[in-house]
Amino acid sequence: MAGVAEALQAIHGAGIVHRDLKPSNVLLAADGPRVIDFGISLASDATSHTATGAAVGTPAYMAPEQASAGEVTAATDIFALGQTAAFAALGEPLYGDGPAVNILYRIVHEEPGLARLPEQVRPLIARCLAADPAERATPAEVVAWCRRRLGRDADAGGGPAVWREVAGPEVAVPPPVPDPTPVHTLPLPTRTEGEPPGAAGPAVAGDPFAPVSPSASVAPDERRSRRRRTAIVVTAAVTAGVLLMAGLAWTVLDGLRSLARVSASSGKPRDTASAPSSAASGHPSSGSSPHPAAKPGAGGRTPEAPSATSTASTEPTAVPYPQQWLDEKNSVSLNEPVDRKDRTGDLRFTCKVAGCALESGTSVIAMRYAKPGASLDDCRLTLRGATSHRLPLAAAAAGSEICVKHPSGTIALLVVQVKSTALPDSGVSFLTADMTVWRAA
Repeated sequence: MAGVAEALQAIHGAGIVHRDLKPSNVLLAADGPRVIDFGISLASDATSHTATGAAVGTPAYMAPEQASAGEVTAATDIFALGQTAAFAALGEPLYGDGPAVNILYRIVHEEPGLARLPEQVRPLIARCLAADPAERATPAEVVAWCRRRLGRDADAGGGPAVWREVAGPEVAVPPPVPDPTPVHTLPLPTRTEGEPPGAAGPAVAGDPFAPVSPSASVAPDERRSRRRRTAIVVTAAVTAGVLLMAGLAWTVLDGLRSLARVSASSGKPRDTASAPSSAASGHPSSGSSPHPAAKPGAGGRTPEAPSATSTASTEPTAVPYPQQWLDEKNSVSLNEPVDRKDRTGDLRFTCKVAGCALESGTSVIAMRYAKPGASLDDCRLTLRGATSHRLPLAAAAAGSEICVKHPSGTIALLVVQVKSTALPDSGVSFLTADMTVWRAA
């Protein structure tokens, strides 16, 4: 606690509120704890402490004012320090596990259960976890309390000594491995230019790479027999190749002569298409096309017929609208402009004591209970037979998919990102979702 409190003294002294102090943001270094991760930290003199009334932080370690989207001050970090110290003592969050809604409710409305904590630290942690920020201890008071507990050990270096006892002995780093000894191998036998095969020197017994001299293992009669066989095979191969080429040439010439005879008998080139007999009289025959022949365009070229795919119907384009924000003051429309600063859009977010929901005066809404990654066809199937214009959000969570259909045929898919409905009466409940729209679907 003393190490983290000293870190908070430096952080607050620089005019910063951390806002997300928790065990995973305390680095246990060799010389003591260090506070890290200032991703959502805030200047202490900033006028806005949340984004559009949203609570920012980790639910299990929020202060009551942070959970209800109230004013965040340096005292908020002290509340988180008490929770972090309780986690170090218990091995689990002080306010328990479970859905974020339940944890935030316990933080705002219930007293922390300190009976399981060691008796020596209960007074200090209770002071840090006071519901009223003005009643919480300051970082300097936490350090002073810890110094009194350490007594003479605090001035005699007892703090680092205790930390070394907690961290354990320092790990000895072994020296670097020396360079491996190079392995020398015998070079392969080679021969110089002009030397006959097998003149590279005597072969080493058992050497698999030693060259073998053909003359040393084959008799002269055998060599003459091999040369005769090789000559016969080569002669036969050349003769067969010549005969094959002659046959192919004869076939090609015969085909060209036949083509010339057919062309001469027809009196016109083969690549010219004859016009239908009915074209001269202007009356189409029963087997002719009902469309008139296309006239040549500029340069004598005949325009190509329109492609069959140009008239085929295509699926509507999916238009993405990421991070759409819905609360009790705005709405979302399925047509441009999508973001509405009033309540006249197609989708409205309502949150009452009975629960929060999505409502629409024009469109039907349905939740998907299937594998994520819905397509247009998936939403069409989900919306088949749907008639409700209101969808309760009790079962919705991050990643839930909601399909919406407008009377015009436009279909939308909403993928829930954040749902904050823990405090329906506080006026800070909201829903964010990535929306994809298929218009005229």
